Amino acid sequence: MQVRRCIHVSGIVQGVGFRPYVYRLAAEQHLAGQIANTTAGVVIEVQGSPESVDDFLLRLPKEAPPLALITDLRILEIEINGDSEFRILPSEKSEAVRTLIPPDIATCEDCLRELFDPADRRYLYPFINCTNCGPRFTIVRSIPYDRPQTSMAVFPMCPRCRAEYEDPLNRRFHAQPNACWDCGPQLELWDEFGLRASGNDPLGEAAAQLHAGSIVAIKGLGGFHLAVDATNIAAIQRLREHKHRVEKPFAVMVQNLETAERLCELDVGDRELLMRPERPIVLLPRKDLGDIPAEVAPFNKFLGIFLPYTPLHHLLFARNSLQALVMTSGNLSEEPIAIDNSEAVTRLAGIADYFLVHNREILRRCDDSVVRRIGGRVRQLRRSRGLVPVPVFLKEKLPTALAAGGELKSTICVLKGNEAFLSQHIGDLENVEAYKFFEEAVQHLQNILEVGPSTVAYDLHPDYLSTRWALGQRELKTVGVQHHHAHIASCMAENHLGGRVIGFALDGTGYGTDGHIWGGEVLVADYLNFERAAHLAYVPLPGGAAAICEPWRVAVSYLSSAFGLDLLKLPIPFLQQIPQPRILTVLQMIERKVNSPPTSSCGRLFDAVAALVNIRHEVNYEAQAAIELEMCRDEAFAGQPYTLGISEENGVLQIDSRPLFRAIVEDLLRGATAGKVSQRFHDGLVEVLLRIAEILRKHTSLNTVCLSGGTFQNAYLAMQFEQRLREIRFDVFTHSQVPAGDGGLSLGQAVVAAHRAR
Repeated sequence: MQVRRCIHVSGIVQGVGFRPYVYRLAAEQHLAGQIANTTAGVVIEVQGSPESVDDFLLRLPKEAPPLALITDLRILEIEINGDSEFRILPSEKSEAVRTLIPPDIATCEDCLRELFDPADRRYLYPFINCTNCGPRFTIVRSIPYDRPQTSMAVFPMCPRCRAEYEDPLNRRFHAQPNACWDCGPQLELWDEFGLRASGNDPLGEAAAQLHAGSIVAIKGLGGFHLAVDATNIAAIQRLREHKHRVEKPFAVMVQNLETAERLCELDVGDRELLMRPERPIVLLPRKDLGDIPAEVAPFNKFLGIFLPYTPLHHLLFARNSLQALVMTSGNLSEEPIAIDNSEAVTRLAGIADYFLVHNREILRRCDDSVVRRIGGRVRQLRRSRGLVPVPVFLKEKLPTALAAGGELKSTICVLKGNEAFLSQHIGDLENVEAYKFFEEAVQHLQNILEVGPSTVAYDLHPDYLSTRWALGQRELKTVGVQHHHAHIASCMAENHLGGRVIGFALDGTGYGTDGHIWGGEVLVADYLNFERAAHLAYVPLPGGAAAICEPWRVAVSYLSSAFGLDLLKLPIPFLQQIPQPRILTVLQMIERKVNSPPTSSCGRLFDAVAALVNIRHEVNYEAQAAIELEMCRDEAFAGQPYTLGISEENGVLQIDSRPLFRAIVEDLLRGATAGKVSQRFHDGLVEVLLRIAEILRKHTSLNTVCLSGGTFQNAYLAMQFEQRLREIRFDVFTHSQVPAGDGGLSLGQAVVAAHRAR
C-alpha cells in the first residue's frame, strides 16, 4: 500500500539548501515525488509506504539545514500517481516573488575542514562557502535571490564549481556565492594611499602588520573593520585617537572559545551564543587577567567578544600568534560603515595604515550584531548582520506599512502580511552619510520584498530627519506615533499580545504629546492608542541637548528641585568639583526657563545620579554615565533601597525624585561610596516601579506588563524588575527579537500605523 502527501512549507526555505536536503531525505526514506519553489516557499509531494512517509514528515522540520526557518507547514492527502523517483523541479521566475533572503552566516564546520585541508582544491581560499554558510543579504542586488542578482554575477563559475552548483546531492547545490581559487574573488593588500603593497601573500602581510602594531582596515561581509592587536595598548590608543572614539568600548574578535574563556566568565548559554551561526558580538563579564588592557573598554566590567565568522578571519588568526583583535566598524565615529574599496581609502584616510581588500562587491552595509544575556534570555542590543533580514512573525496579517524609525540607533521596518521586516542597524541620523544610508535601506527593503506601502509611520519629534523624510512622502498616508507608545507596541508585537497592557517605557529621550521631553513613562496601551498613566516628575533640562553630554547639569537641576538655592550650601564633593560660576549659570537658566525644557527622562535620572557621585560629569558616548553607574554597583551591599515618592496630578501618577536626592546627599555626607549609592538607587527605582504597577493593576484590572526602552538594557534593573513583577503574579513580557532601545522602535511604529489603517 502506498500514500501520497503534499506538504506546503513557508519561511526561509529558498537559497539555504532546503531542496537538496529534501531530495536526500526522500532518497533515504525511499520515496518518490517532487519539490518546487513557490510564491510562499516550497511545495513537496512524497509518495511511498505510510511508515516511510510518516518518518519523512517527522524528520523534515527537525533536520532542516541551519539557515532554514520553517514558519508554517501544511500537509494534504492527495492521489497517488506513477512516480518512481524524486525530482527537483526547476523554478519559474514568477515563483520567486516570496523568497525570503537568508542572512549572512558564519563559515560552517564543513567549509572550515576544507579550508585547512591541503588536499582540498579550496585549501586556504578566503571566500570558501556553501549552501549552509557565507554571504547572502549583503551581496543581493534584487530578487529573485539568484547569482545574476548578486555581486557574484561578475565571477563566472569554472566547470568544477558549476558541476557542484547543479548537483542536487552536493553541499553547494544552488549556493549563489559558490567560487574557488580559479573563478572567484581574490585578496589584495593596499597601503594607506590605496596602492597595492608589494608581495604575493596579502593575508600573510596583513597579519604581520597587525602583529607589528599597525591599524589594518579589513573588508568583511557587511563592510570594513578597523583592526589592531587587542593586547597592544599603543595601537589601541592610536586607533581611538584616529577614529575619534575616546572611550566607547571596542569589540574584540578572539581566535576560539578557549581564548574567550580565558578572557571572560562563560557559562553554557554564553558558549552556545558565541557559537551561533550569526556570530554576534556578545557582552560578557571580563576576567581580571590583564591579557586585554583596560583601554579596550574603559570603566567597563564587560567585553564585547565575538568569534571569527568569515574564512578570511580564520586565516588571519592561523597566520600569526595573535589570539585577539580589536575589530571595530570601519568608519569615523557615528558615520556608516565603509563598504567600497575606494570609499574606504577615502573615508579611512588618516586612520588605517593598510587595507586588506577584495574584489567581491558589498552591496548592503551591515554592522555586526550585538547581544547580551539578561535573566537567561538573549537580548538584542543591535540587530544587524546574521539577524537581518529574518522577519519578526506577527500574530495576524496586517495592512502593508512602512515605518521610518527614530533618530538614534535608527532602523526602518516594512510590514507584509504577518511578517515585519526590520532593516539592518543604520545608526544615528546625524550626518549626510547616515541619512543616505537610511534612504538606501528604505529603498532596498521595499525592493527585495516587492512592496509599495501606502502608509508611512514616523516619530512625533519634528526635528528628527526620519520624521522629515516621512512627511515628505506626499503620495503616502502619514501616521505619527508617539515614541514610547511605539516602544510598548514593539514589545507587544514580538510577543503576539493583543488588548491593553501596562507598558513601562524607560529611555533617554522621546517627544511627548504635550511637547515636553518624555522618557520615564508608564502607559496603558493597545495598538491603537495609549493613556499616560504615570511618569517621572518633570525637572528642567538646562542647556537642552548640551545636558545630555554634560550630566552635571542634570544633577544640578535635580538638586535644585530637592533643595532649592540651599544646594549651594551642601558640602558634597560634586559641588566642590564644578566651578561655582557654571553652577550659578545653570541655576539662572532654570529660574528664567531659558533653554531648559521640562523632561521626565529616566536616562537623565541615571545621568544625574552618576554625576552626583562623581562617576561621570561629562560623557563621550551615549548612555556612558548610566552604563558606568550600573558597572559600579556594590553588589555585596545590603542597604535599604532609596525611597521615591508617588503623587497624583490630573489623574496621572508622578514619581517624585526629591526624596531620592535628599537621601543620596545624606549618604554622601556620611562618606558613602559610589557603589553603595548606585546599589540603593537601582533597588529604589525597582521598588517605586513595582508600586506603580500594583496601583495600576488595581485601577485597570490589567495584569499584563510590557517592558521596553533603552533603560531596560541595564541588566540588573531589567532582571530585578522582571523577577519582582513575576513574584507578585504579573505576566511580564520583554524583548528578544528586536532591541528594547530605539533599534526596535520602527517595529512598534509599523504595527500601530497598520492597526490604525485597518
